[in-house]
Order: sequence, then C-alpha cells, then structure tokens
Amino acid sequence: MLIKTVGVVGLGTMGQGITEMLAANGLDVIVVERTQERLTYGMEMIVLSLDKQIEKWALTQAERKLIMNRVQTTSDYDKLSECELVIETITEDLESKKTIFEQLDQICGPDVILASNTSTLSLTELASVTKYSDRVIGMHFIYPVSKIDIVELVRGLKTSEHTFSRAKHFVDEIIHKKGIMVFESPGFVTTRLICLFINEALHVLEEGVASAEDIDNAMRIGYSFQHGPFEMADRFGLDSVLAALDRMFREYGELKYRPSIVLKKMVRAGHLGAKSGVGFFKYDKDGDRI
Repeated sequence: MLIKTVGVVGLGTMGQGITEMLAANGLDVIVVERTQERLTYGMEMIVLSLDKQIEKWALTQAERKLIMNRVQTTSDYDKLSECELVIETITEDLESKKTIFEQLDQICGPDVILASNTSTLSLTELASVTKYSDRVIGMHFIYPVSKIDIVELVRGLKTSEHTFSRAKHFVDEIIHKKGIMVFESPGFVTTRLICLFINEALHVLEEGVASAEDIDNAMRIGYSFQHGPFEMADRFGLDSVLAALDRMFREYGELKYRPSIVLKKMVRAGHLGAKSGVGFFKYDKDGDRI
C-alpha cells in the first residue's frame, strides 16, 4: 500500500517537527490534538519554523504555502481512517499511549501501520492492546526532525516483516532519511547512549570539574558535536531526559542510569530548557539561545 496520507497524533515539539517534515516531503498530513488551543499553538510554531527558513533563503513563500496546505488539523480521531500510516507523538506516558493505540486499532484498517515516536517505552506493550499487533512499530525521530536524518525503526515482539519493510521503504525512499533496525530494548540505541552522555556531563558539573559552558565547548569544538551535552539536554527538554533515565534505571537496574541530582532539581524548579525559556542556558520565545 502506497503511503500518501499520514496521521500525526499530538502536536507538541516532536509532533510539530514530524508534521512539518512530512508535509515538506509532499505528503498529506492529518494532525490530531485534544484541544483547539493546542492545535492552534502547534500550527503557529510550524509557521514560525517555516518563516525562519524563509529568512535564511532556505524556502520560498510559495513553498511555505504548499507545505501549510498539506496539513489538516482536527480533534476528531475518526479522520485518521483516511491514513495509510499513523505516527503517535504524545508525551512518554505508557497508559496514555496504550489508550491511543487501542483507539487507533478500532479506527484504522488492518493494513494501516501504527507507529509510535516513543524513545524508551515497550512497543510490545503498546501493541498488546491492539487486535492487529503485527502492524505496530516504533519510528523514533530525533530532535530537530528536519536536520537529523536518522530514524530508529523499532521492532516489537510481534512486528511483522511486512510492516518493517513498508516502514523502512517509507523512511528511506519517501522522507529521505536513513532507517536503522532496532530490536526492542529500553532506550533503543540513540536515547540510551545520548542520555548516558548527558548524565555523565551532569556528574562532571556536580563535581565542579568545569562549568556547563566550558563542558559544552569542550565537546562541541573538540568533538564536532552540533551542541554540547547541556544545550542538547535543554533542547530535548530536561523533563524528557529525566523521564528517559528514570525508565532505563528501573528497567536495567544499573547505577549508571540513575539520574543526576542536578537534573532532578532543575526539573523540580521548572527549568526545563528551551521550552520553558531557561535550563542550563536561557532561550527566547522562539527557542533561540540568548
């Protein structure tokens, strides 16, 4: 089945990036959110992202209009019956995701791929609430979606070869990214490794070895990272990093995954990074570092 229309459930930071990327690749996108306010805000953020590209001469006004015309917003899940692929991008809460997958399983035909952008949760457990668990797969995009050309294709226990092949073709040939196959494991590959990197940087900061700015500069300049570990954490969302580390600590039971106390304090204080305006560094309302 050729994939022409894709559903996106959730229009948070990742949902915005995935929606924009899909529409820019010529796909029709149906976006579902719980409230009109969240839909409006999410679409405003996509417009802002496109406008920034126009300012940098990376996009024309005509291209911007085409992209926006391909996106349809709704709070009615039944509209997703028109899609060949649905990607769920809500917050990392297992029960909330299971509720959505149960709903999607009833709305979408058995040939429709149901994908989750989860970075740590079990695809097998998400698929357990569906009748057609063989068509459930993980599609873990990495922030920022438009710039990172890798997608983890995560196979749950019952994900079929047919589902994986279709998902791989979609990622490689239609949205022009590189799909890598990952068997289900807490944190998969990218989240598991990058969260350990960030957590170790936090321990270095705790010990007073160097400042956050200098640690970031060391890794950015010395090892050609686009962002250092602290700005990276700010852009992922400190609450998201904490949630990922907490889950991996529970699943693996190894001390290396235990979140730094500094990270816990930052989250408790509401300093979540770019999305709250302050984390290890400060950011303006557009998410640009001040």
